[in-house]
Amino acid sequence: MPQEPLTIQDAPGARDGQRVLTLSGPILINNLFDFQARVRGNSSPNLILDLTAVPYVDSAGIGALVGAYVSHEKDGRSLALVGVNSRVRAALQVTHVESFFRFFTTLPEAEQAGR
Repeated sequence: MPQEPLTIQDAPGARDGQRVLTLSGPILINNLFDFQARVRGNSSPNLILDLTAVPYVDSAGIGALVGAYVSHEKDGRSLALVGVNSRVRAALQVTHVESFFRFFTTLPEAEQAGR
């Protein structure tokens, strides 16, 4: 498998206390360290991960998403996933972690939902 890049854009959300990380590319063991660092460094009450341009995740990518969920949940903060395609959703289902996440179709929908 080629070394596919994962790009991350970090921006404020539409509401106070929201942060949006827009990811583009697969979330794989060889490219997820920047993602993990940005999630760990985020202190906003509501983090939205826009995965619209993420074609797939490997097991390490699923672990990174679960880690993001756990760190936010234990601190009383929220995490939302936007634009998750059927392949990524199936990977979350097969690994029995899908129920951890709140899913939204569009970014405005997630921003409106807040916590």
